[in-house]
This record gives sequence, C-alpha cells and structure tokens, in this order.
Amino acid sequence: MNIEPRSISGSQHSNLDFLKNMGTTTFTKKTLGLETKEPAVTPPGTDAGTTFTRKPRIAGGRSKKREIPEGLWTKCPKCSTMIYDKELDDNLKVCHHCNHHFSIRARERIHALVETCSFEEMDADMVSVDMLSFTGVESYTDKLKEYQKTTGHKDAVITGICKIGPHRAALGVMNFSFIGGSLGSVVGEKLTRMIEKATEMELPVIIVSTSGGARMQEGMFSLMQMAKTCGALAYHAKKKLPFISILTHPTMAGVMASYASVGDIIIAEPGAMIGFAGARVIKDTTQAELPPGFQTAEFLLDHGLLDAIVPRPQMKQQLIDYLDFLTAGRKENAA
Repeated sequence: MNIEPRSISGSQHSNLDFLKNMGTTTFTKKTLGLETKEPAVTPPGTDAGTTFTRKPRIAGGRSKKREIPEGLWTKCPKCSTMIYDKELDDNLKVCHHCNHHFSIRARERIHALVETCSFEEMDADMVSVDMLSFTGVESYTDKLKEYQKTTGHKDAVITGICKIGPHRAALGVMNFSFIGGSLGSVVGEKLTRMIEKATEMELPVIIVSTSGGARMQEGMFSLMQMAKTCGALAYHAKKKLPFISILTHPTMAGVMASYASVGDIIIAEPGAMIGFAGARVIKDTTQAELPPGFQTAEFLLDHGLLDAIVPRPQMKQQLIDYLDFLTAGRKENAA
C-alpha cells in the first residue's frame, strides 16, 4: 500500500518555527525596582598588615572570680568550711563546725596549757650532731641546719618546768614540724633530764607526743632513747609521782612503743592517728583484713588503750582536774 506524504499547511509551518525558536530562547526573572548588586568580598592578602583590636572593657566591671588575700582564711580539710584565721587561732586551731584539730606548733601548745609567764625552759641550747656521718640525698648536718632555720627550734622537743592551774609540773612538748618529731638523741636526753628533774622536785610529768618514730639518721643511738626515757619514768613511778601522756596526731612507731604508752593516764586529741607500724605494713605482714579506723584515737578508746579523748580547748582544764585527783594524797600527807 502506497502512502503519500501529507502536505503541511501554512499554519503548521508557523507552529514548527515557534518550537524551533523555543530551543534558543532564554528567560530572565526580574523584580521591578528591587535589583541589588552584592559587593564582592575578597579576603585580605597574606602580606596585608591586618590587625584586630580587642573590645575595651567597661570601666568598673567586676570579675566573676574573687581573689581571697592570703593569711585571712583557712579551708577545713574535713568539712571544707572557710574559717577566718583569727577565729581559728582563738579556738586553738580547732574547726568550730566539725571539731577537726589542725596541727599546732609546740610554742602555741605550751601557751595554751600553762599559766602566763610560768614556763621555764630547760636545755634550750642542746643540739644534735651527726655521730654516724650519715649520708643520703643530703647530709644529716645540712638537714638539721635547714630545720633549725625553718622552725626556729634546736630540735624536736621543748621541755621545762611550768605551772598549770595551781599545780607545778614538768612539761615536754614535741614538735612534728622538726623532722617529723622524730626521736633522736637530743629528744631522748632532754626528756630524760626533765623527768629526772621532776623526780628530784617531786613534780608530776606531762609529755605531749607527736612523732613519726625513731630518727633513722642516728641509727641505734635513736633506739636507745626508748629504753632511757622509760627507765627514767620507772624511777619517777617508784616515787609515786604521776605521769600523764597526751597523744596527738600522729603518734607512731618508737615513740608510741616507749614513753608515750606508759602513762598513769593516757589521753588523746580527737581523730589522732596512733599506732606502731603503718596500716599497709601490718596488712602485708599479717595477711589479715584490718578493721576500719583501727589506728584512730576513737578505736583505741573503745578497746581500752586510752583513758579519755579530750578536745584541745578543754585540755588545760582536764589536766587541772587530773592533777587535783592524782596529787590529792600527797597534799594530805604533807599537811
């Protein structure tokens, strides 16, 4: 079947021309009266000396972090309370919120216990010597000079005769800030001389202990002080004279194993750490589970080692009461 090509009319030709023109026609959208041209932004060159200025602070503006001047406030390590230093000193370095006992210097403790201007110091100029020529990170002689300079004391104990209330007594106060209150030849000698003087004068003896133990730089000479002090206290006891031992934080090792634990009355400050060896050493040696807080004053009071726990602000009056009781018979015999 032959199909003849159809002829295209004039109107169809015009439509085809229109469609062909559609392929090349472009449309643009314009907004009347609102044509804007954005400026070109070019970054500054690397060679350009561009500088940026800080915005000035407003005068009189307060910083959020307030600086606290040193020497005015102390943070309690137990309850985290900020304590005004003057209030802390007035309360003998005891936190009035949680009763935490801060460390106190030997001179401050003496002033808190004795009557004003009644303390007569003994053997104030006695100093230790390096009899073993001990060597370590630094020589023993250099260490002694360093601590004598920083603490203002010759050694780790202050001894003397004083008056506590109406009672005259021999008082020895250890100083932990001097080589950890370690028991050396001078400490042992000064305590022994004080005890012998008290025996001669028929006075009660009071020793405030705080120590990490024997002084390793003096070796066997240090350990000999344990026997020497206990021997002097034995002669003191034969005269039926009282000895009151006060244990403060910390009282450990050779000191606790000698004169600190042989008092007629043994009292301690609250929370004081008291023992012979450290908890880790005991656990490693015995391979036993240790009770919690077994080296605290409260634990030892419950188990009979201590006679009482006395807060520091009440210590002086408590000593007066003890001395009243312990010396009552002697006063009656004298009368």
